[in-house]
Amino acid sequence: MVSRYIRFPYTVREQAEIKTQFAAMSGFPNVIGAIDCTHVAIRAPSENEFAYVNRKHVHSINVQIICDSNMTLTNIVARWPGSTHDSFILTHSSVGNRLNAGAVRDGWLLGDSGYPLRRWLLTPFLNPQSAEETHYNEVHSRARAVVERAIGILKCRWRALDASGGRLLYHPAKVCKIVRACGVLHNIALRNGIPLPPDLPLPQHYDPEPQPPGRQEGYQRGARIREDVMRRL
Repeated sequence: MVSRYIRFPYTVREQAEIKTQFAAMSGFPNVIGAIDCTHVAIRAPSENEFAYVNRKHVHSINVQIICDSNMTLTNIVARWPGSTHDSFILTHSSVGNRLNAGAVRDGWLLGDSGYPLRRWLLTPFLNPQSAEETHYNEVHSRARAVVERAIGILKCRWRALDASGGRLLYHPAKVCKIVRACGVLHNIALRNGIPLPPDLPLPQHYDPEPQPPGRQEGYQRGARIREDVMRRL
């Protein structure tokens, strides 16, 4: 059911509404989604155990999430061990491949500094050197924060995905199916206005300081676009 309920906006019509909503919410133009990864804790598997140890030294699945300004998930990738870098997951995902191939001509994702800068993926300045760069980072952070809230709500509604609910005691392949199923249910719940359980504290989505990837093909074009956006904000 994932392909039915979690769909990335590749058409101009779908993107137009999302861009308008992001601009109204944050002031950042031309955004078609915000991207981040989150870890779902699991029991140490019997095979390739070390591959599942993340930077917090916890066994996990690293899950890629892309959402729109309403926190509706437009992409979920749950298949990679916890040691996998966020940028690697994006590069090897269907969305990453299609965007890199030019499926979207006018629009970009917003990601943290753990992602490579591309013409379709804008990241913050690592060490802002001017008031303009600082302002860009502030507006970028305000727009991208929606994906952190979406992840928090996803884990709040289904505590099995959050560390406060313990860890999932299944084979990694089954855990990935559970994560995807929760993503589908998240979108259904949002669409139908189903509230969160009362008096339930929202999990704090936290990821260690992202590790910037090395400069990759497309960096220079992404840097030019980022500079142009910075001057327009």
